[in-house]
Amino acid sequence: MFNLFKKKKEDNNKGDQYLSLKVREVVKETPDTVTIFFEQPEPYLDYKAGQYLTVIFDINGKEERRSYSLCTSPFVDAYPGITVKRVKGGVVSNYLNEKIHPGKTIEIMKPLGNFITDYHSKFKRDFVMIAGGSGITPIMGITKSVLVNEPESKVTLLYCSRSEEQIIFKNELEKLENKYEGRLMVIHNLSQPEDTWTGLKGRLNAAKIKDVLDSTVDIKSQNNKFYVCGPEGLMDTALETLKNLGIPKDRVFEESFYNDLEAKEKELKAEGKLSPELTREVSVEVEGETFVFEVPAGKTILEAGLDEDVDMPYSCQSGLCTACRGRLITGKVDMIEDAGLSESEIAEGYILCCSSKPASSDIKIIIE
Repeated sequence: MFNLFKKKKEDNNKGDQYLSLKVREVVKETPDTVTIFFEQPEPYLDYKAGQYLTVIFDINGKEERRSYSLCTSPFVDAYPGITVKRVKGGVVSNYLNEKIHPGKTIEIMKPLGNFITDYHSKFKRDFVMIAGGSGITPIMGITKSVLVNEPESKVTLLYCSRSEEQIIFKNELEKLENKYEGRLMVIHNLSQPEDTWTGLKGRLNAAKIKDVLDSTVDIKSQNNKFYVCGPEGLMDTALETLKNLGIPKDRVFEESFYNDLEAKEKELKAEGKLSPELTREVSVEVEGETFVFEVPAGKTILEAGLDEDVDMPYSCQSGLCTACRGRLITGKVDMIEDAGLSESEIAEGYILCCSSKPASSDIKIIIE
């Protein structure tokens, strides 16, 4: 079907990427963090440890979408769950911490994300996890999956929190350490500890990371895998340290919850790396239906599509989550942020509509 006109939202039927989940349990992890477990739908929710769900709410008359990592493992946990840390001024994070209760139904987009790994009982690997704050969420699911699937593999977790009270999954991590003694080592680093704290303290730096690695893993081994997730500063420190230690890029996996798209665009403009901003017509195919609309100068393809009431999938709108991923068939775009895409996806022509602006005419995109 070819459609040159607006698609009315009231006429939309959500596609296959959407699902409704009923809340089974809400667990208070810390004073400002909850884990929300969902009943399994029929058929079961198919997900990989480390992926995320996008929740969709109508709050104060406005549709709000946010992505939250699954903290559970499909190999261990009977019910899928997301962990949400309250953010100051965060519309959705505060709503989820205050208003959600068992029995409530939440609309979601099905799981997405590449912060994952494959498992095999014959593998013998060392996993190094570096997490900060709520960045523990996807790493928790991966850790549990490794421990249950690979009896010969080990996990070292360096987890940074503000204080003991703010350690998410504190009790569960202790239980896992006891259950998998010798295979799981959890090292906590607190930035604002009490005087009685005897562990690592202060900001995470290269020296601490190197000390942990020197005492736990052989960094030269090709069987190591490194997973990093947390605040921007922690991630920058961890990734730079791993690079300086000679860890190959293909063994380091990162998941970022934070991105300043506007600042990055300004930087690219200053460097002369972006095309002139012009109003251009684009063609976008969504679930077999084609829409043609203009993208005004300065707007992203996603922004223009939503303005025209085209039901394009999206979530973070900052180039991190890949919910808005599409394949560029013809034409050229300037993609401000591509962190959510793998190198192979970029090579295959995939773009993120939320961070892409037209750089030529004759643009056609297929959102699969």
